[in-house]
Amino acid sequence: MATVDRWLLPDGIEEVLPPEAARIEAARRQVLDLFQRWGYEFVVTPHIEYLESLLTGAGQDLDLRTFKVTDPLSGRQMGFRADITPQVARIDAHTLRREGPSRLCYAGSVLHAKPRALTTSRSPIQLGAELYGDASPASDIEVISLLVETLELAAVPDVHMDLGHVGIYRGLARAADLSGEVEQQLFDALQRKAVDEIEVLTSGLSAGLGNMLRSLAELCGGRDVLDLAQAALVEAPESVHAALDELMAIAEALELRYPELPLYFDLGELRGYNYHTGVVFAAFVPGEGGAIAQGGRYDDTGAVFGRARPATGFSTDLKTLVTLGDMRLDEPVVGVWAPDNHDLYLWQAVRRLRGEGVRVVQALPGQGEADAREAGCDRLLTLRDGRWQVVPLAS
Repeated sequence: MATVDRWLLPDGIEEVLPPEAARIEAARRQVLDLFQRWGYEFVVTPHIEYLESLLTGAGQDLDLRTFKVTDPLSGRQMGFRADITPQVARIDAHTLRREGPSRLCYAGSVLHAKPRALTTSRSPIQLGAELYGDASPASDIEVISLLVETLELAAVPDVHMDLGHVGIYRGLARAADLSGEVEQQLFDALQRKAVDEIEVLTSGLSAGLGNMLRSLAELCGGRDVLDLAQAALVEAPESVHAALDELMAIAEALELRYPELPLYFDLGELRGYNYHTGVVFAAFVPGEGGAIAQGGRYDDTGAVFGRARPATGFSTDLKTLVTLGDMRLDEPVVGVWAPDNHDLYLWQAVRRLRGEGVRVVQALPGQGEADAREAGCDRLLTLRDGRWQVVPLAS
């Protein structure tokens, strides 16, 4: 019988050991405290639920990343959450049912059947914030600003922000009356900046619409791209101009708030096209192949839960923030080593110290002072002058 290395973990699934686990937990608390200061309320969603709810409006990409199982109680198909955002949308639309704006945040592990990239984890800790009930650019400005301050808190260096708006391509595609198949093909070509393919796919359109759709592949770069877009898309439908106006309003607010933050605009970037409905954004840092955080507007996802609501938000991986950043974390918690002794007065001293917030590790049979440092202790409880006292551990 072949031996099995029972300690092996599946590819992309990892353990988090001390002290890294302590760093991640400390970072989680700091970020959630930041969210709370902005008015975002913390929610906890289930790890597994019925597939119909889990994949609502999320598109094929999320479907492929979701582990699926059959519920032995109901016989229905269930999935392990690969994205918490649809679950939070359900909470807002169905469970809370608030009339005004609602700000919700979350932090929890998710599981991916397939990683986003070969080098990424299949068990990230998804951290995010969502704002429901307001359709104005003010909400998009707020969540992007919160993302920027989250990255600042994590001390992630050299961040730049990419911004786009799916309404620009969507408005042009509708005006051109593209079939679903051609719209998808053109979407794919735009993502790859495949100019020759874009030329072929738009060749049968009117000169005006064809030129505008082709221009999306080139409308990428700094702030001047928005001015170029207004000129290139001057004959576009009103919905396209409304999308451009939103993007400009968001850009102006971010430039005012964060003048040192590099902004990059790509009007052909349609990240999450089948899911998002408005502005989309992502944070990048040099040396990382993909976005370290992303988000956008996804209005009306809650409709399937009984109530359509404007929605915008972002998410990131907490483990990535800790790895890339240099967050100021509390000093490692050291402690007091108590001997293996059942003396009542020792026990009372241990309880008093723990009640004051001191970490106390009591020796088990066979352990002595030599084991104290391995247990993370730098002090010792010892009996002196008839009472138990805390003294420095001898080096």
